[in-house]
Amino acid sequence: MTTVLIADDQPLQRFGFRMLLESQDDITVLGEASNGSEAIRMTAEQHPDVVLMDIRMPGLDGIEATRRIVATGGRTRVLILTTFDLDEYAHAGLRAGASGFLIKDAQPEELLSGIRSVATGDAVVAPSLTRRLLDAYAHHLPAATVTDSPDPRLTTLTDREREILTVIGRGWTNTEIATRLHLAESTVKTHVGRILAKTGSRDRIQAVILAYDTRLVEPS
Repeated sequence: MTTVLIADDQPLQRFGFRMLLESQDDITVLGEASNGSEAIRMTAEQHPDVVLMDIRMPGLDGIEATRRIVATGGRTRVLILTTFDLDEYAHAGLRAGASGFLIKDAQPEELLSGIRSVATGDAVVAPSLTRRLLDAYAHHLPAATVTDSPDPRLTTLTDREREILTVIGRGWTNTEIATRLHLAESTVKTHVGRILAKTGSRDRIQAVILAYDTRLVEPS
């Protein structure tokens, strides 16, 4: 059973999400929050598997709420919901530690699949959308600096793992990586798991951000 907390300042939006989620046998809605502060408090009390997090809410917004929830080190993961206009705040939310990014007009099955994926530790942003989002707001990334010291997050990676992290940052799926690098898909999954563990990345999205931060991938 996957437990969910809905955080959105629009009552009708929360009602719609609840109706959809409660129609599923494997999903339980633990509660609803109307702002970021409530989301943090309710997460601490109820420990949901997933928080559906709106970005623009009165008081404490969804970005800061995401950052504080993730900073606790708990098992709760955050799935950000926002509008389709490549909202610049979505980028900040992902960098704050969110495990996914979906648009509010996504199909019901996309939302349900996203919740289930995030609950099991996967990322739910399509690789192409991740790349588009980061490229569109590349000015939010730290400025490149000239240094002889490699980023410590990369020093434990093998050459193959570094190569795979690079193409993950370019938006390649596991299937594309397997095909283009002539590897078994199971081998790719093993490499991805090791990359996440060695770099301390929570999920694939955080690995993409790492690839940008360390300049393995340059914005288009």
